Amino acid sequence: MITYIDSKNCQKVCRLMRVSELLGALSYEPFAKCMHFPEREIHGICIDSRECREGTVFVCIRGSLCNGSRYAREALRRGARLLVAAKEERETIGEILGEFPECEGILVDDEREAAALLAARYEGEPSKTMTMIGVTGTKGKTTTVCMIRKILEDFGIRTGMIGTVGQFDGVRKEQAEHTTPDAVTLQRLLGRMRQNGCRVCVMEVSSQALKLKRTCGICFDLGVFLNLGEDHIGKLEHASREEYLACKRKLFLQSREGLGNGDDPATERIFSGTGCPYGTFGIRQGEIRAEHIQAEGFVQGHPGVEFDVCKVHVAIPAPGRFTVYNALAAMAVCARCHVPWETASASLADFQVRGRMQFLHIPGGAEAVIDYAHNAMSLQSALETLKGYHPTRLITVFGCGGQRARERRFQMGEVSGRLSDLTILTSDNPRWEDPEAIINDIETGVRKTGGAYLRIVDRREAVFRAVQMAGPGDLVVIAGKGHETTQEIQGRLYHMDEQELVEEACTQKLL
Repeated sequence: MITYIDSKNCQKVCRLMRVSELLGALSYEPFAKCMHFPEREIHGICIDSRECREGTVFVCIRGSLCNGSRYAREALRRGARLLVAAKEERETIGEILGEFPECEGILVDDEREAAALLAARYEGEPSKTMTMIGVTGTKGKTTTVCMIRKILEDFGIRTGMIGTVGQFDGVRKEQAEHTTPDAVTLQRLLGRMRQNGCRVCVMEVSSQALKLKRTCGICFDLGVFLNLGEDHIGKLEHASREEYLACKRKLFLQSREGLGNGDDPATERIFSGTGCPYGTFGIRQGEIRAEHIQAEGFVQGHPGVEFDVCKVHVAIPAPGRFTVYNALAAMAVCARCHVPWETASASLADFQVRGRMQFLHIPGGAEAVIDYAHNAMSLQSALETLKGYHPTRLITVFGCGGQRARERRFQMGEVSGRLSDLTILTSDNPRWEDPEAIINDIETGVRKTGGAYLRIVDRREAVFRAVQMAGPGDLVVIAGKGHETTQEIQGRLYHMDEQELVEEACTQKLL
């Protein structure tokens, strides 16, 4: 069972810290034989040179495109007084420090780990004052995290949240740039949660965050594994499925306890050798199992699921067997936080997440469904679930993100071509890639199935076309972006809210 730490009795973090105190978090090698300014006060940790000010520490992070050492001079000119860099950067950093005699530098084995540990030390180790819950998996992280937060909040436990749909510090919600923020931002956010009286923090922990050591220095009270699919394999993500699994596994090397999906064949490998004791949930296998499942019914007038678990009936206005898995995980987590199963069930009775199986009415008897499904696994789950409602036609609008695993495009095209009556290929976030080239790849997958399709590069035009052609009983699935409100093209962000698009298209349809 999880024991809470009462954050109200914790003192606020002092934002000033001496160099000698800060560096106690690290094993390091100073450039000089000794530090010249061990009592110098530190005013913050930065990994972005533009954020540096007088008295800050700048950690030179090596990236896939460029190294932080390239911006070290700018950081020092802005007021940074201590550089932290990898030992491999000794010569470069030594040359830079020679130009700034009033500044110092240290070398470390792993600068990403150092950034995380320094940020945690500077913020006063905020994760130690809260119950930390981390959720990982290829799909379902966002929904599960939102379910956990809702149940705990409804039970009276102030809960911070970090994830794809936003970050909540106990007082206000902000948009998220990444599923799991960088280490410095993460520790600042945890510090705000503590100051705002959060007793629990529940967060999505992406494989990329684990690979880049953003959560280093956090000991999770409970780690949750949902599933492992074929995704995120590519040049800028993971080199192979084995690396992907190994990164997911890292969460449980820093978790006191675990929960895993008993129906997923990867669960045993994920936990094996981690030393993390774990329980399981599932539909076919698991210590906590769902029974009497009705996955294609209606709850409060919305497509939804019903099932029984631990002698409690659960009804959720969100469709699909994947909703059952997400709910099982969330309820099992909350049970370990002393929330009765009946209370958790009542909390989920009105649960919905923007951009996750979000239904909108289209004039004339059709429905639009906005969903974040952005890989083959999640798209297949969504379309199979919706086909279970026997629509007149299933029309799917989607694209694929640029600079992401290319294989995803072929797979998603094949899934939609097989399950949809009509696929409309369009743009997602092409980033720096040519949208037409991305669509060509998706088209290759669709053509394998012989499924009907259209190509409309402009996403707004594609959504409008789908809504205009929708007739009685049709379902229009708009997949890939979900809650997002921007589209990234050639390094620029353009406003694009799919709920607004559907509403505009519906208004035009009535004219």
